Amino acid sequence: MAAVAQEILIEYIKENQDKLYKIAYTYTKDKDLSLDVVQESITKALEHIGSLKHEEYVKTWFYRILINESIKSSRKNKKLEEYELLDNVATDKKYDEELIESIDIYKNIQKLNEKLKTVIILRFFENLKIEEIAYITKTNVSTVKSRLYKGMEELKKSLERSDCI
Repeated sequence: MAAVAQEILIEYIKENQDKLYKIAYTYTKDKDLSLDVVQESITKALEHIGSLKHEEYVKTWFYRILINESIKSSRKNKKLEEYELLDNVATDKKYDEELIESIDIYKNIQKLNEKLKTVIILRFFENLKIEEIAYITKTNVSTVKSRLYKGMEELKKSLERSDCI
């Protein structure tokens, strides 16, 4: 079973490299650090693949490892300079309103506490189901729903204060 799970994991990682990097980047806000987090997550997952009881949970199991590593790395590197999203998103001087609005939303998501931010990222950026998020975050479905609701309320208030809505 471990060999099958390992093959599934490797295939998943190959197919989702960019997505995994983006998740790590959401927490670390640093290109090199994000790559390190993904690499460390892959190493840990491969080392502990034998602990996975059901191969159908490879994706959510790996998300949990990636998010935990991202949070750990983010906490270690709090002294990093403020993330400058505009430099990474576009070099053109003409920004359309949709791009600027999405940058504002992203910056406001970064201000949420880690539990709320994680639920929002997994639900809206990764399109995961509530049940999958509950598994990844080791919480029950009602907790995920309440965090999602609270996170959305805080995000809405934050965006209203910054005149984004």
